[in-house]
Amino acid sequence: MKKLLMAGLMAMGIGTTCRAAETPDNLIRIGTERTDLILRVGDDHRLRQTYLGPKLMNDVDLEHFARSGGGFEAYVTYGMEDYFESAIRVLHADGNPSLLLTYKESDQQENDSVQTTRIVMQDEKYPFEVRLFYQAYKHENIIRMWTEIEHAEKRPVTLYNYASSMLHFSRNGYWMTEFSGDWAREVNMSEQQLNFGKKVVDTKLGSRANMHVSPFFLLGLDAPVAETTGDVVVGTLAWTGNFRFTFEVDNVNNLRLVSGANPVGAEYVLPKGEVFRTPEFIFTYSTAGAGPASRDFHDWARRYQLKNGAGDRMTLLNNWEATYFDFDEAKLEKIIADAADLGVDMFLLDDGWFGNKYPRSSDNAGLGDWDVTATKLPGGIGALTDAAKREGVKFGLWIEPEMVNPKSELYEKHKDWVIQLPNRDTYYFRNQLVLDLSNPEVQDYVFGIVDRLLTEYPQIAYFKWDCNSPITNIYSPYQEDKQSNLYVDHVRGLYRVLDRIAEKYPALPMMLCSGGGGRTDYKALKYFTEFWPSDNTDPLERIYIQWGYSYLFPSKAVAAHVTSWGRQSLKFRVDVAMMGKLGFDIRVNELSQSDREFAQSAVANYNRLKPVILDGDLYRLVSPYSGEHASLMYASKEQDRAVVFAFNLNPRYAEPVRNVRLQGLDPQRIYTVRETNLMPGAHSDGKRFSGDYLMKVGLPLFSASHLTSTIVELTAE
Repeated sequence: MKKLLMAGLMAMGIGTTCRAAETPDNLIRIGTERTDLILRVGDDHRLRQTYLGPKLMNDVDLEHFARSGGGFEAYVTYGMEDYFESAIRVLHADGNPSLLLTYKESDQQENDSVQTTRIVMQDEKYPFEVRLFYQAYKHENIIRMWTEIEHAEKRPVTLYNYASSMLHFSRNGYWMTEFSGDWAREVNMSEQQLNFGKKVVDTKLGSRANMHVSPFFLLGLDAPVAETTGDVVVGTLAWTGNFRFTFEVDNVNNLRLVSGANPVGAEYVLPKGEVFRTPEFIFTYSTAGAGPASRDFHDWARRYQLKNGAGDRMTLLNNWEATYFDFDEAKLEKIIADAADLGVDMFLLDDGWFGNKYPRSSDNAGLGDWDVTATKLPGGIGALTDAAKREGVKFGLWIEPEMVNPKSELYEKHKDWVIQLPNRDTYYFRNQLVLDLSNPEVQDYVFGIVDRLLTEYPQIAYFKWDCNSPITNIYSPYQEDKQSNLYVDHVRGLYRVLDRIAEKYPALPMMLCSGGGGRTDYKALKYFTEFWPSDNTDPLERIYIQWGYSYLFPSKAVAAHVTSWGRQSLKFRVDVAMMGKLGFDIRVNELSQSDREFAQSAVANYNRLKPVILDGDLYRLVSPYSGEHASLMYASKEQDRAVVFAFNLNPRYAEPVRNVRLQGLDPQRIYTVRETNLMPGAHSDGKRFSGDYLMKVGLPLFSASHLTSTIVELTAE
């Protein structure tokens, strides 16, 4: 066994002397600065997970794992001796439905504090290989896992299950939090204890995959998830399509967690020599609650995954709620002037600007025909980009390139490009259908939409990329006899399009929109600078929605707009939106003078506070789920600045009001604390507190008032 492991290391040019001194030869140690995942190759050549938990401090203790005969099969196969959920299930060309994987070789590399481990396993009877990959981000405490599957059998093999990862836990109890809902009520958090049997969190919607449930979870080990205490696993799947998490507790209370693309209706026919790569499962393990886990995810995303994660974000004014589909060139030019007056960076033109034979005056026509509606905009997009340039703001544009209305010229010309069942009545979601991105011709077409617009109108500085329909009428004219490959190949086709856009326009910012939170995954965010969390912009509801997304995503990835939804004051609406990437979607011309002045000052305040809000550490202080108040804060990495948000929701009569104790400060430093984002005429005198006092005693930020808010700025002396 030592020879096998050492041969794998030497094959990659990695010395074994140091590894042998630190880690026994039959162990594979995958680790960050705070977490260890240890795998062992047994005498039977089977790969087993022997440990997942806090970082082990002394290498001498690894010998106990090396000599142990225990552990859980790292990637369980179907059809052999296991009785519970498998990671992989295949049907060989000869009809044999079993698989038995044994260790072949492994290697490990480290680059820029990122450790990448590859483990190759093979079937002892068939030319079938499975490669497990683990990428450990040492400083950020994140581990990313995926699988590659390949065979050399004479005929295609069918993959029925193909998990990205399998993890095992052996604890006294498990509490899982899911984030579910529907359009306009996304990411409702609900926690349940896991007992014997399976809990499945999945989606089968295809393109707008996350409409009912998001592809991430929290897992409390031995106790429910808490913010600052306890062992917590936070996990997500980087896949812009159907996903499935299976949590299975067995007869002796061990938990098996299987993550990956949802294989339902997606049995994949894999030809000889083709490599099938699964989506990536990404997780972190915290011993101090969900707070540190979230901050680890945010740091990792900004550094490694989110497009332009280290960069700035533009404030904007959108025209949607001001005009809906009813606009012309003159009306839009006035709104562009309003954007400049407000002080935002950009004007964003939303839906309704395209289509001539079938003008886009509602959502039932025009989608797919990306020529400018001449009757609405006789000067074309160019006249609007010129107007934006005159006003000193940038210009952004809404598109929905993956979709088509049957009432469109595109549909008349290319019905064979549409996912649609033959010999059945067609079901329409929002009067539209999904283009078949498994088809290379369709990929060229979708890329061409973006490419043509940016070529003709190089002043376009931003796209809002929408995707409003799930996949219905599930049939691909392109796939022919491999219909079950559609779900996977469609998503891969989308990535090919986005790769081409990123290659040609690497600095182009884009918002990922999908009828609200229908797409909220880290694979898509490789190509997008931010996402649209929900079409529900009522600020009271947004507190809950943005709170849910904060567990996985940094604030700069969460677009938050001030709109006319809700009956709260403009200040309350703006304060809520300032917790994310700020935008406006209001009728600026209808604001009172006082509100207009406040909005202008709020934009200036946001620009001043952006470095802390967008790139600082997030601390969730008081959960809206725990009562009638909510508070969170952002602190700079240097602990010299912080911004605290506090909201009174609907407190009851004579409800006790407690101080809000802050986090993330330097206890030895003195901070000046001053309320900011005040209405015109109001002011705040700064008061001095030590970081120690602020974290142990706190500030009286709540009151009995309904739907009011406070933003406090802290500056260290």
